[in-house]
Amino acid sequence: MRKEVCSVAFLKAVFAEFLATLIFVFFGLGSALKWPSALPSILQIALAFGLAIGTLAQALGPVSGGHINPAITLALLVGNQISLLRAAFYVAAQLAGAIAGAGVLYGLAPLNARGNLAVNSLNNNTTQGQAMVVELILTFQLALCIFSSTDSRRTSPVGSPALSIGLSVTLGHLVGIYFTGCSMNPARSFGPAVVMKRFGSAHWGVQGVFLPVGLSLCTVYLSSLLRAHVPSPGSVTFPVWEGEEFCGLPGNLHVSFEGSLVCL
Repeated sequence: MRKEVCSVAFLKAVFAEFLATLIFVFFGLGSALKWPSALPSILQIALAFGLAIGTLAQALGPVSGGHINPAITLALLVGNQISLLRAAFYVAAQLAGAIAGAGVLYGLAPLNARGNLAVNSLNNNTTQGQAMVVELILTFQLALCIFSSTDSRRTSPVGSPALSIGLSVTLGHLVGIYFTGCSMNPARSFGPAVVMKRFGSAHWGVQGVFLPVGLSLCTVYLSSLLRAHVPSPGSVTFPVWEGEEFCGLPGNLHVSFEGSLVCL
C-alpha cells in the first residue's frame, strides 16, 4: 500500500483527477453563467459539459483512467476494478478539484453574471423523490456507456470511448437540466455548493448520498450482466437466424462449440 502511494505514477494519476475535475467544473459551470447580454441555452450548457468531459477523458484518461466523477470511481471500486486506496485518493482529488474549479470561476465571473454559480436545485416543482430517480437514471446511462465503451473484452469496434462518454453526458444534460440542473456527478454539485455556501437544498442529499450508493449497487448488476455475455476462452457462439441453415441444422438456433467445427 505504501509503495503504491509513493509511486510517481500514482501521484500523477491523483493529480490528473484533480486537474481534470477542476477544468471540467470551470467550463461546465462557466457555460451556465447568466450573462445579461445573452442568457445560455440548454443546448449550449449540455454541449459544454459533454465536450469538456470528452476532451478531458481523451487527454488525461491514459494517466488516471479519466474518472472525473466520484460516482464513477465508487462504481469501479464496487466492480473490483480499482483498489480502495486509489478510490479514496481519487474521490478526495475530485472534490478538491471541483472546489478549485468553482472557486476560480467565482473569482473571474462578474457579479452580474455569476448568479448562484449553477448550484444544483430542484426545478419546475420537481420533488426530491423524482430528483433521485431522474439523477439515478441519468448517471446509470453514463456508467453503462463508460463500462461498455471501455470493456477490453469486447471484440466488436467501439469507436472512440471519449466521444461516446462525452455524448452520454450531453444526453443526460439535455433532459436533466429541467429537473435538477443536472449533475450526474457529486463533485460537480459539491464544488459550487461549497463556494456559494449553499448546502441547504434537498438536492445535495440526492447527490452526496443516494446517487453514489445507488449507482454502485447498479454497477454490481451491470458488471455481472456484461460478463454473462462474454464467451469463455476457446468457445465461440454462432447465431443462426430464422430461415437459415448452418451445417444442416435448422434455424432459430444458437450453436456453441469449442475447438474446430467442420461442415461435411
